[in-house]
Amino acid sequence: MPSLERARPARFIDAVWRMALRAAFPLARAWWHLRRPRHEGALVAIYVGQALLLVKSSYRAEWNFPGGSIHAGETPEAAAQREMAEEIGLPPYPLVSVGSARGDWDGRRDQVHFFELRLDAMPDLRLDNREIVAAHLAAPEALGGIAVTAAVAAYLRGDCRF
Repeated sequence: MPSLERARPARFIDAVWRMALRAAFPLARAWWHLRRPRHEGALVAIYVGQALLLVKSSYRAEWNFPGGSIHAGETPEAAAQREMAEEIGLPPYPLVSVGSARGDWDGRRDQVHFFELRLDAMPDLRLDNREIVAAHLAAPEALGGIAVTAAVAAYLRGDCRF
């Protein structure tokens, strides 16, 4: 599969961050399974033509959409815009809210707000090379064969509600 992102020379600090994230994520999941915290996040389904842009984090086996946690005092859309900039280097784009889904994912009681962005051409991606290490365009017919996070699976099933 061809690379979609602009290549950046690997740096030692990036490898250290990836190792730290890979070590911390299972510990965080174990803690979440014990505590069952509430969590709120935002994800962006980016369509390039008919294909969906998926990203791979350094600490998960599944593919995801760009996005992450909503900070205190931050709106879901502001969080989605911030995460797109941090993870894949996209400037602000007009996003369309398509609802939210709830689930018990990774041990947390999660509410994820979904946004869509539709583009005619592939944007210039700049992955952070720490948390996000790969990007992939997936045609709709290929989505069934790709391991995705539970939140992305909820979006693909149409479980988003306003």
